[in-house]
Amino acid sequence: MTAAFAVLALAAAGCGETSNEASQDDNSKGPAGSSYKGKGIGLAYDIGGQGDQSFNDAAYAGYSKARKEFKIGGVDMEPGDGESSADKVQRLEQLARQGYDPVIGVGFVYAPAVEAAAKKFPDTTFGIIDDNTVKADNVADLVFHEEQGSYLAGVAAAKATKVKHVGFVGGVDIPLIHKFEAGFVQGVKSVDPKIKIEKRYLTEKPEEGGFSSPDKGQNAASGQIESGADVIYHAAGLSGQGVIQEVGSQKKWAIGVDSDQYKQKALAKYKDYILGSAFKDVGGAVYDLTKSVVDGKPMKGEQRYDLKSGRVGFSDSNPKYTEMKDVVAAVEKAEKDIISGKVKVKIVP
Repeated sequence: MTAAFAVLALAAAGCGETSNEASQDDNSKGPAGSSYKGKGIGLAYDIGGQGDQSFNDAAYAGYSKARKEFKIGGVDMEPGDGESSADKVQRLEQLARQGYDPVIGVGFVYAPAVEAAAKKFPDTTFGIIDDNTVKADNVADLVFHEEQGSYLAGVAAAKATKVKHVGFVGGVDIPLIHKFEAGFVQGVKSVDPKIKIEKRYLTEKPEEGGFSSPDKGQNAASGQIESGADVIYHAAGLSGQGVIQEVGSQKKWAIGVDSDQYKQKALAKYKDYILGSAFKDVGGAVYDLTKSVVDGKPMKGEQRYDLKSGRVGFSDSNPKYTEMKDVVAAVEKAEKDIISGKVKVKIVP
């Protein structure tokens, strides 16, 4: 991509339903009395992009809230198919060059790009979600104790299953998703060590579509249901839509991830079968970083969110879940035990 084309592409990639409409208020300078000089938030999506009803949409929610509350502009950009690390670097550098601050990479795949761009633009604050390897004075590593929310999902699944058989579907076989599996399995076993757990990873590498292929998720869920599972938890991004659709169509229980998937419009047809979601408040992290920049006190270094902070947890939006008093009580007790330190959740299966 040439520099000229990159500028044109960036100018066209504003906020909105498609992430292709130019932002309407990029010249806003923040709330009255603020010394903020940036153009707004620069947000670069992970694989799957906006509309995944999960990870990226959670980031967009925080982006939208911050723009509205702080009266600043912004641009959110979709990843390209089969793009290289160089493409990611160019995207982040272009955002910084145009004056966006903070510039946030949504997903660990942005680590090399954030490191490179941060060196070239030391006066811009960069954020990266789900990675803590980038160390610089102008970088905030926004990471979560995903295993803690997953433990609660495991407790809920173990208490809700009628056949003592549950399932886990991971998008990609990588350490980050292993944390989801580890917490889930530990949570299940804390209720009943004899419960059988199906496990399936959709791909070995992100570029193979593990986070962006609903059909792969649907096939995995179908196989686990055929094997006997009646509660399935996914940590698979956009692929998780296929998991939830299959589980819902089979009238079994699905457990969502990252966002409160019971509330997602694209999944409304199946929401009665979404027991809950092990959420991590990616949007809250985007909001927190933006607020710190607008306030003139940019966050930097590792920012680790957990159950105690409220940025990780288990959603209870489904009335059918709240009616299950024994399930709710077990999840609430597990949450207290983790926060108190009584229970230490594993990060490796």
